[in-house]
Amino acid sequence: MRKSLFVTAAIATFAIGPATVESHATDMDLSGQEITVSGPWLTPESEIVAEVFDVFEERTGAVVKYVGSDSFEQQIVIDAEAGSAPNIAIFPQPGLAADMASRGFLSPLPEGATEWVRDNYAAGQSWVDLGSFKNADGNLEHYGFFFKVNVKSLVWYVPENFEDAGYEVPTTMEDLKALTEKIAADGGTPWCIGLGSGAATGWPATDWVEDFMLRTQSPEDYDAWTTNALAFDDPKVIEAIEEFGWFVHNDAFVAGGAGAVASTDFRDSPKGLFDSPPQCYLHRQASFIPAFFPDGTNVGVDADFFYFPSYAEKDLGNPVLGGGTLFAITNATPAADALMKFLQEPVAHETWMAKGGFLTPHKGVDKSKFPSGSTAKMNDVLLGATTFRFDGSDLMPGGVGAGTFWTGMVDYVGGAPAADVASQIQKSWEALK
Repeated sequence: MRKSLFVTAAIATFAIGPATVESHATDMDLSGQEITVSGPWLTPESEIVAEVFDVFEERTGAVVKYVGSDSFEQQIVIDAEAGSAPNIAIFPQPGLAADMASRGFLSPLPEGATEWVRDNYAAGQSWVDLGSFKNADGNLEHYGFFFKVNVKSLVWYVPENFEDAGYEVPTTMEDLKALTEKIAADGGTPWCIGLGSGAATGWPATDWVEDFMLRTQSPEDYDAWTTNALAFDDPKVIEAIEEFGWFVHNDAFVAGGAGAVASTDFRDSPKGLFDSPPQCYLHRQASFIPAFFPDGTNVGVDADFFYFPSYAEKDLGNPVLGGGTLFAITNATPAADALMKFLQEPVAHETWMAKGGFLTPHKGVDKSKFPSGSTAKMNDVLLGATTFRFDGSDLMPGGVGAGTFWTGMVDYVGGAPAADVASQIQKSWEALK
């Protein structure tokens, strides 16, 4: 990931699906060179990423050795401090990567990578920003390349129920609110919402607030909020919390009433969509939620989704909330740079796309490689983003993002005023400084 170590090679041109792209790795002879990679992926993800690396190995003669661990976050720090880090580490979120960059344990991406991400990823500057961290000298550098992401800004529904009731998919937040009121007026219940998750109870509500921060405030405000440069009790944050409250505090809007939200397990909460008659018509949750739908549910037929829309009255584009993994170099070699360059190519993404469970902001991939039309449609939400931001609670200190933010949202759903909840969360953040 540095110019001085990058191996210059003849650039070959080859076809990938309908497009022609440039390969920076095909003509490189890396025979006998080994690249070590560590990350959080276990079976089946570890087997799939091995197939991605197989393509690189076949082209270059290099050997890529991947080791996955369920304690990756702890192990990568231990290895880096001991001077035995792998060549490349795959981080499940930016926070740890940022910390390691500040300690001098990461090397910047290869020359040209920043411009490539800006030009070839939807909302490209967002991905540059998310992968850029301060180094040991306090200077901002681009370290992280995002590969395999997920989308949280989705609303799930049953098309048959919509058709029977004569409802249409809303395209603006104003329309979504009007639909919510219409369903309630018709005698139905608009939403199923559940915050229960054992010791992690409350996290689904943080996703709602994060989505509303992106829809009511600027991306810069969102970024400042995740670092506490914008205080948690700022009126802008309180506004986002209260936007969530518009949906969750009305007994007529939520299955079981507002009092049932905190005690309903998030894994059980979408089941009301499939009852007859339906207990609810709408459920906001990330791309993983079909795993908790009834057995045999055919996504795209029995259940479908739409983008959690933005406000027509606000000039904030189409922000998307999500997450993803990022590759960063932790032990620099020319071969490691070559592998990072390879990840820019459509084939690296398409190899995993074909297996399922993979979304990408890469605008150059062949969407026919997705295993289903519903997956391609979900990826279109990602490609249609004007701004992408990572889950805010994951970017905050653990005591806040996975602590007082979670519990504070439970208190808010239970009736505590938004200003009081925000003030308590802000105090917990200040106590960490």
